[in-house]
Amino acid sequence: MKSWLIDGGSGELAFKDVAAPEPGADELLVRMRTAGLNRGEFIRGHGLHQPGVMKPAGMEGAGEVVKVGSAVKGFKAGDAVMGRPMGGFSEMATWKAAESILKPAELTWEEAAGASLAYWVAYDMVVRSASGAANDDAGVVGAGDWILVTGVSSGVGVASMQIAKARGARVIGTSGSQAKLDRLAKLGLDVGVCVRGAGFVDAVMKATDGKGVKLLVNNVGGGVFEDGMKSLAYKGRLATVGYVDGILSAKIDLELLHAKRLRVFGVSNKMRPLDERGMTVVDFAKDIVPLMAKRTLVPVIDKVFAFDQLPQARDFMESNAQVGKIVVKIA
Repeated sequence: MKSWLIDGGSGELAFKDVAAPEPGADELLVRMRTAGLNRGEFIRGHGLHQPGVMKPAGMEGAGEVVKVGSAVKGFKAGDAVMGRPMGGFSEMATWKAAESILKPAELTWEEAAGASLAYWVAYDMVVRSASGAANDDAGVVGAGDWILVTGVSSGVGVASMQIAKARGARVIGTSGSQAKLDRLAKLGLDVGVCVRGAGFVDAVMKATDGKGVKLLVNNVGGGVFEDGMKSLAYKGRLATVGYVDGILSAKIDLELLHAKRLRVFGVSNKMRPLDERGMTVVDFAKDIVPLMAKRTLVPVIDKVFAFDQLPQARDFMESNAQVGKIVVKIA
C-alpha cells in the first residue's frame, strides 16, 4: 500500500510502498478515506517522531473499518469512523479503538477528517480543562462568557470558536488578516482584532467592558503570553496549545497571577496516556458529535488536496493562508 512517511528530525516526507499494518487487540484496521493536517506534527524537532526515523505521518482522519482487534467492542467491519489514526496519510492505518468515533452520516468524509483531533483539543480547553478543579465555582465556559482565541483562523482556533459559540459564549479572535476575520464573522466570531502577535489588550478590555476574558486559547506562543495574561478576567485561565511564533519563553506577572487567581495550563497529547485521551473522546462524542450530526456545528474545511499532494498541503498550511482545516483525500 502507499503511505507518506515523515522524518521527525528534518520533517522530510517520503511517499513509499509499505506493508499494510495489522491491528493489535485494542485497535482497528481502517481503510483511509481522508486525513487532516495538524501543524504540530510538522514542526521540526517537536518530538512527535524520533529524529532520523521515518514513520507513517497523519494523526487525524476518517475511513471504513476493515478489521477489529480481539478486545475491541462497539466497532465492526464496515463501520465509518473518524478519529486519530496512527499514520493516517496511508491507504490503510491502525487506530486505537479508544480514539475512534462512529462517523455521523451527515458529515462528509472531508468534514469528518477535520472533526476529530483539532476539535478534541479545542473541547479539552473550552470545556474540560477550563473548569480547573471539580469544585471550582468559576466553572466551564458557558452562556454569556467571553473567550479570546489568538490565531483564531487555525484549525484549533476555529474549533475553539465553534465549541465556545455552541455553549453560548462570546468570542474575540485575533488574526493578522482582516479578510480571515471577515470570513469568521460570518461563522459567529463576535469581535475580530486585526493584529499579528501581541497588541490586543485594549480591544479585549473594550469588548468586555473592562472585565477581561474567562479563557484565552493561545495558538500563537510566547509572543502573546504577556498580553494574554493582562486580558484575563478574575479567575481567568490561559491555555497554551501552540507556539507558531517560535517563542518558547514568556514573562509571568506574579502579582497579576496572584491577585486575579489566574490559572495557566498547557494542552498537549504528547505525554498524555491513552486512558486520559480516551476519556476526552467519550465526552466529546456525547457533547459535540450530536451537534455535528444536526449540522449545527460543522467542521470548517478550507482546502482539500489529492493523496500525492501532501507536500503541497503542508506548504499551504505553513503559508498561514487557511481558515480552518486542510484535508488530504486518500480514497
